[in-house]
Amino acid sequence: MKEIRRRENSATKQHSFSFIKKNGKSVKKFNGLLFYSTLVLLIVSILSGITLFGFFIYDYHCLRTSMADMGRMAQRIVDQQKTINQQQMQIHAFAEEIDTLEDKLVGLNRFEKKVRQLASLGPYEEGADHTGVGGATPESLDPKLGLKQDHDRLIKKIGRQIDRLEIDSSHVAGSLENLIGKLEKRNNFLAATPSIRPADGWISSPFGKRTSPFTGLRTFHSGLDIANQKGTPIVAPADGVVTFTGKKENMGNVVVIDHGHGIVTRYAHLSKALKKRGDKVKRGGLIAKMGNSGRSTGPHLHYEVRLNGVPVNPEKYILN
Repeated sequence: MKEIRRRENSATKQHSFSFIKKNGKSVKKFNGLLFYSTLVLLIVSILSGITLFGFFIYDYHCLRTSMADMGRMAQRIVDQQKTINQQQMQIHAFAEEIDTLEDKLVGLNRFEKKVRQLASLGPYEEGADHTGVGGATPESLDPKLGLKQDHDRLIKKIGRQIDRLEIDSSHVAGSLENLIGKLEKRNNFLAATPSIRPADGWISSPFGKRTSPFTGLRTFHSGLDIANQKGTPIVAPADGVVTFTGKKENMGNVVVIDHGHGIVTRYAHLSKALKKRGDKVKRGGLIAKMGNSGRSTGPHLHYEVRLNGVPVNPEKYILN
């Protein structure tokens, strides 16, 4: 009985030893597999971490680049907006200048019309069908509009107003040139029209019918006799050109001045002529001295005014 138990115990010990031995190998195998698995997992984790960190760095770099680009773009937008605002302000300032020029053009046109009325000059015929100059039209600009309000419409109006100003300024320029030309002609005509007494003294014989002191007969006296002392200065009553100096039969020493516009004046019985043929004279300029040459009863000036060759009364041309 004891022998049987001993054998059973021995078999049990052998079986336990064999199991422990086998189990130890399994544990070693399991531990080795666990180590390699853990190592692989750690390596994968490290690689994943490195990869994620790389992606994070890349994303961060991209984000910074994008933010820098956005900053530059935002600054560019700000600069462009400033430029646009400045351009808009310039356009509105330009609109105000156009309105100011238009107002001045209107005033100039009105002034030109007043001058024509005062000078009794007719209207400017060229462009008589012109509708007129001025800002009081539907095309007037409104520079008080907001910088963004109807901006495109304002630019279009500026273009139309510039075209209109070119036409109006051309018309006004032509009209003013015409006015200046007429005023110059008028001024030249007035400057060439006798208007002052040629010499001091008293009228000894008027223009027209008179009894001749030499024959006692009624004759036509073609001038005005102004008596004074010999050597009394004689002046030109208007601008002109001397066309003759010399002697003429009964008139003695004579000076003749052509004033243009068909007006000629003659001065006779002079003691001395102070101008020669071709000399230009001005109103009030000294031309001769009073005398008693030719057929004369005493020192005096025989003064004639001829219009287109016809003697006219010199007293009508004495305004002083």
